[in-house]
Amino acid sequence: MPKARIKALFTDVGGVLLTNGWDGAARKLAAQQFHLELAEVDARHHLTFDTYEIGKLSLDDYLDRIVFYQPRNFSRDDFKEFVFAQSKPFPQMIDLVRRTKERNGIKLAVVSNEGRELTEYRIRQFGLAEFVDFFVSSCFVHFRKPDTDLFKMAIDLAQTPPEQTVYLDDRPLFVEVARTMGLQAVHHTSYEETCEALRRLGL
Repeated sequence: MPKARIKALFTDVGGVLLTNGWDGAARKLAAQQFHLELAEVDARHHLTFDTYEIGKLSLDDYLDRIVFYQPRNFSRDDFKEFVFAQSKPFPQMIDLVRRTKERNGIKLAVVSNEGRELTEYRIRQFGLAEFVDFFVSSCFVHFRKPDTDLFKMAIDLAQTPPEQTVYLDDRPLFVEVARTMGLQAVHHTSYEETCEALRRLGL
């Protein structure tokens, strides 16, 4: 049992509450469905996606750079519909995070790297705003993990000490960075493992 009672829970979205919004597997499916050259899509994606995630490109601008830089035989709306459709929920994890907040009377924040249109779609589609207190998303604050400023902002907004704050993420590097900030960071690998980790933290 930790010495300090936990007062806040921060969580990533992609890989924890939902599937990743637009990852390599989704781009591979898109290349197959829309008959695109995957290597070219990926190369262009890696050169520009960070700029989209920090809110300095719209989704349309991003797609202009990776797909619609030349004429296509499908519409922009069809492709965007496909992108949004890749998001799926992890109901057990959503329920776990919601119940953990309610049962312990703690603050709940999302700390994530995502572009604006994907973020807003995912919040709306899966009802995240119904139980999350606030969102520190890269597209809103214009910097992204592993930049420690993202974590500092979440800590400042929550007004809870880092040692009294739990952070969930499926990416080991981001977990390591969060720990350097003093957060009680948990590497999420499965529902069962995260349940046990929260129990060990007194939640």
